[in-house]
Amino acid sequence: MRIEVNQSILAEAINIVQKGISPRTTLQILDGILLETVDNGLKLTATDLEIGIETHVDCNIYQEGGIVVNSRIFGDMIKKLPNSTIHITVEESNINVKCKGSEFNILGSQASEYPQLPNIVDENSFTVPGDLLRSAISQTVFATTQDETRPILTGVLLEIADNIASFVALDGYRLALRMISVDSDQDIKIVVPGRALNELNKIIGSGDEEIGITVAPGHIMFNIGQTLVFSRLLEGQFLNYKDIIRKEHGANVLVNRQDLQSSLERASLLAREEKANLVKLNLVEDRIVIRSNSEIGDINEEVPSKHEGEETDIAFNSKYIIDGIRAMDSEDVELHFMGSLNPCIIKPSNNDNYTYLLLPVRLAQDDR
Repeated sequence: MRIEVNQSILAEAINIVQKGISPRTTLQILDGILLETVDNGLKLTATDLEIGIETHVDCNIYQEGGIVVNSRIFGDMIKKLPNSTIHITVEESNINVKCKGSEFNILGSQASEYPQLPNIVDENSFTVPGDLLRSAISQTVFATTQDETRPILTGVLLEIADNIASFVALDGYRLALRMISVDSDQDIKIVVPGRALNELNKIIGSGDEEIGITVAPGHIMFNIGQTLVFSRLLEGQFLNYKDIIRKEHGANVLVNRQDLQSSLERASLLAREEKANLVKLNLVEDRIVIRSNSEIGDINEEVPSKHEGEETDIAFNSKYIIDGIRAMDSEDVELHFMGSLNPCIIKPSNNDNYTYLLLPVRLAQDDR
């Protein structure tokens, strides 16, 4: 293989595909990036057999070919080269790179040894604006569990029915649900690994360009212009989340989102000292009283609110309630309660597209 490619373009492509490499792989070749000439350009591929990413860059091809090179070493070297034309030559398992006054050689592996990404037929496909997909992922993926003993909950449920896509994540303590409109009449119910969605969100640009999504047995593919992201789907039965979200409430509270978030963040400073992350909320007629205490002190906060219904004393893990409120972008949020032992439901005040449900922490009698 012999090609010429721009340094900054190649460095950006390497940064994209490196997101498909797991630091925990036991197969040496999966530490590498596959470089190969295709369709008058250079294709870069990386995979850990669960996630796969390929991206294309323009280049001048003088001789076709391919090689697998160590991702970290090759990537670090390319990123430190000057922004100029890079000359790459591959002879058997050796890659030679020249750029201005720099030259280095790296021993690689045969391209034929690299595992192939799945061949997904473009049948069950639909598109989603990039900004909508990005926000749907951001507002749900943080609520997946890191507990590998419950693998199905490490992913986000993607359910499509009646042109509505629902993204759902839960970890046993909280649930995040975001709904967006899609131009698809398909009925789809799959679970996408949270890690794949996190990496996808780092690749999607800031605009509203359409992202193509293709679902196949066992896999999902996201088409982002010159980049394709593949992921295996998680197997198993996802919990019936619709039964968890109740419609009736004993108390309804409207409060400024930023005021509530700032007060909770201050209260959480002492909550973390105790390592229980516990904050206590007292919901009264025109305000929310937030308290936290530890061996070294206590914090009391009051946030003005509009209150309907019964007064309530309730406690939450401060990190969990802050995560949900921080995920919203509305000026005000609604909090719905049914006593101190049932889940709290939090929503933006301006739409019903996002729901965050959080289990309370049971307080001992002397903590109330």
